[in-house]
Amino acid sequence: MSDERIWTAAVLVIGDEILSGRTQDKNVAQIATWLDVQGIRLREVRIVPDDEAEIGDALNALRARYDYVFTTGGIGPTHDDITVDAVAKALGVAVVIHPEARAILERYYTTRGGLTEARLRMARVPDGAELIPNRMSGAPGIRLGNLFLMAGVPHITAGMLDALTGTLEGGAPLVARTIGAWAPESEIADVLRAAERDHAGVAIGSYPFFREGRTGANFVIRSTDAAAVAACVAALTVAIEAAGYAVTDGGI
Repeated sequence: MSDERIWTAAVLVIGDEILSGRTQDKNVAQIATWLDVQGIRLREVRIVPDDEAEIGDALNALRARYDYVFTTGGIGPTHDDITVDAVAKALGVAVVIHPEARAILERYYTTRGGLTEARLRMARVPDGAELIPNRMSGAPGIRLGNLFLMAGVPHITAGMLDALTGTLEGGAPLVARTIGAWAPESEIADVLRAAERDHAGVAIGSYPFFREGRTGANFVIRSTDAAAVAACVAALTVAIEAAGYAVTDGGI
């Protein structure tokens, strides 16, 4: 077994609109993909309502378990954007107006109606925090140690992630390849198990589907070792084809 340090992260999704189903979360997938490239593994996702106590409880639980915690949602200008207050309370620090954030917002809103009290809420941070640049809408994200408070709007979150690229300590990036076959999982389960057993450090995920009246599955082979992934893909392809199923590189 490898003794390589594995860096881990959790995502805390905040918002009544997510839990009600009115809004579908799109941030988890893009954060997970981004983390893989940074050499960090996403290990847990939680969704909590716009409730200060629940946000704080979840945050403290995740901080105790993982190297990094990302929150999404609740850092806007409205009364129900309470993430900053909840995080500050959980950490035992005050909420302050960040001078740089205020200056950024003043510049951004110069030709957009000025900096109102509601907009100034987006300059509030837990005391001691740094800013995460946001080139999309001006209002910055917030970084406090290994905690990152991100926007709920996916394209804004994407910009914040871009600004953070290369700034977090992590391990080797995860390499992944996908192959697919029109094969029922149950008929090649032993093949998958043997391939994972014979290729140390490689994980194989099986994702079945039903299309066009047929059953099939895509298989994602993951490791930090590109050569190990390639070797496992080659061996798995041979084994699946030997079982009588054609393999599609890249998945079906």
